[in-house]
Amino acid sequence: MSTNKTQNDCRFCSEISQANGEDPIGSANNAEQYFIIEAAQPWPDNIWINPNSIPQDVLDPLQFIWGNGGSIRPLAIAPDPEYSHPGYTRVLYYRRPAKFFAQFEKHEFIVPHALLGSLALALLKHPEELPNFAQYRQQTNHIREILVCNHGNVDVACSRFGYPIYQKLRSEYAAANNNNLRFWRCSHFGGHEFAPTLVDLPQGQYWGHLKPEILDLLVLHNGLVKELYPYYRGWGGLSFFEQIAEREIWMQEGWKWLEYHKAGQVLASDEINQEWADVRIDFTTADGNISSAYQARVEVKGSVLTAWKSGANPTLEEVKQYQVSSLVKLT
Repeated sequence: MSTNKTQNDCRFCSEISQANGEDPIGSANNAEQYFIIEAAQPWPDNIWINPNSIPQDVLDPLQFIWGNGGSIRPLAIAPDPEYSHPGYTRVLYYRRPAKFFAQFEKHEFIVPHALLGSLALALLKHPEELPNFAQYRQQTNHIREILVCNHGNVDVACSRFGYPIYQKLRSEYAAANNNNLRFWRCSHFGGHEFAPTLVDLPQGQYWGHLKPEILDLLVLHNGLVKELYPYYRGWGGLSFFEQIAEREIWMQEGWKWLEYHKAGQVLASDEINQEWADVRIDFTTADGNISSAYQARVEVKGSVLTAWKSGANPTLEEVKQYQVSSLVKLT
């Protein structure tokens, strides 16, 4: 196995992961909410505990949610010369709309910098105050937001490999989609060993180990779903074992699967060694005319060595690899 090295003799974790055949499936964030704000780069690695990067009155409501056991993924996006507005901050907020859903529910605001903290408080703690921000709300539910991790201060692989992919997407795909698609450089959302990696919202799908030649299919959905298989990290509406099962179902159902409202549950599992799990994925069309479910057995098929962090001599860790050994559509 050989991996590229920079002048400081760095071995990139994502190249080690790819060279050893690590499957990215099951690594999507299973968050109930996303709180995304424009913030200038560079971002420190501890951006969400650093008031020098993010105002304290934004961090406080995030800490409130975490302190009460809530699940939220905050992200910073770099301001864009075309998208952004001097003196204002864009806030994108997504949440699960129901137990069964196909896409996260989107809310977008562009507020004066001075109101950022009070908007964060309204979104995350006091939703009854949101009408006060009606004048700043943006009607952009039709716009798809694709966020590419470029957080080099967390791991250099994300900037080394993330920026070229972002640049290609931003320059070649944004203008060609009738302003219904925006691309952003964003902070870390986990899985830098899968760099270049992105999250596609409001769908909530995560992708990794990306290559330029796969972007057309990922963005435009203009070919065979199965060609996306090795790049899919999973859907953020499901947990680890459920994500592994969902990929196999999607490969069978095709593109229409993305429109179905879905929910997953782990029926039984090896809670000690995580060797297997029995999973059920229920789905329905928005109008309820089609309603069914799949049941799957997910099992360990082996292991590979990966690196959690880039460096001159990265520590290699053994990680289990899984497969779906049984998949049955219930009638």
